[in-house]
Amino acid sequence: MTEKRSAWQERLTSPLTWHYVAFSLVLAVFIVLATRFALDWAALSAHTTDVLAGKQVELRALQLQTRPLRGLDKSIDKTRDEIQDFYDKRIPANYSSILERIGELQVKSGVRLSRMQYAQGLAGRDLTEISMDAGVTGEYPQIMKFINSLERDKTFFVIRAMGLTGQQGGLVNLRLRVSTWLRPENVPSGLPPASDLRNNISGEEAQQR
Repeated sequence: MTEKRSAWQERLTSPLTWHYVAFSLVLAVFIVLATRFALDWAALSAHTTDVLAGKQVELRALQLQTRPLRGLDKSIDKTRDEIQDFYDKRIPANYSSILERIGELQVKSGVRLSRMQYAQGLAGRDLTEISMDAGVTGEYPQIMKFINSLERDKTFFVIRAMGLTGQQGGLVNLRLRVSTWLRPENVPSGLPPASDLRNNISGEEAQQR
């Protein structure tokens, strides 16, 4: 019994035994830490994957939202050019060009204009409306030709209203209100009297004939 106890005591006091014990403790700690690290890493990886997936969804949503805006600068430039081209080709240069063109359409269609009056609207930033109110007399085909000519003319005319005011024989009397526009720099500070407009149109008619 004494010999066994002595052998056990020798083992306990042996440096090799304590090395084994220390190694076992270190190994146990390492296993615990490795397991904890593996669990934390798995959790972190799952969270990172979720975050990445969420960011990808957000990016896709932003791409869909901004798709209509792609090339917007080019569209704006194109629209601006089209507007400028419309102004250059279809907006009259001044009052004289308006009167001249109406006189030409009157002569070509064969109608007669009377009681021509016009009014200048409020000045806009880009355009100012010019309204013209007149009586139109002629045969029905002539009046239709005059109206169609106004609507299709290169100069931009818009028919605002028209109404039959009388009919005698083959002649029809029509009241017509038409609008066109001038650029602000071409609008005079004062309007010429309505009689000047009638005289101008009558003069154009005489020249054409």
